Amino acid sequence: MRTPREVSESYWAAECRRDVDAVMAHYHDDATYEDGGGRRAGHAQIRRFYEESAREYPGLELTIVRDFDGKDGNGALEFDAALIDPQGRRHRVRGVNVVQVRDGKFVSVRSYEDPPALESSAVI
Repeated sequence: MRTPREVSESYWAAECRRDVDAVMAHYHDDATYEDGGGRRAGHAQIRRFYEESAREYPGLELTIVRDFDGKDGNGALEFDAALIDPQGRRHRVRGVNVVQVRDGKFVSVRSYEDPPALESSAVI
């Protein structure tokens, strides 16, 4: 059985490649994704969110800072990321994803994150 960290590592690798099909392969058909922008349920709504994010920020770099694996497929992962816009500007985002995994895929993801902050020239 894959742990929440293992699923999240694979998911974030796909997201960093901006490969929406590979990202969606990490979600059950009836999964939910929720962040400060609202709740999305099912593949169609979740896919639309990732497609919009990839258009707005065609680049993404992410590091898992720490993880808290719970029992029964529940976990939380702290991350530090840089979204990269079409002009090459980096926008730092830090947060925590609280995830529930079943059969190697997300049942739910709840992302608690800071709003993207434009970096001057710092590297994460």
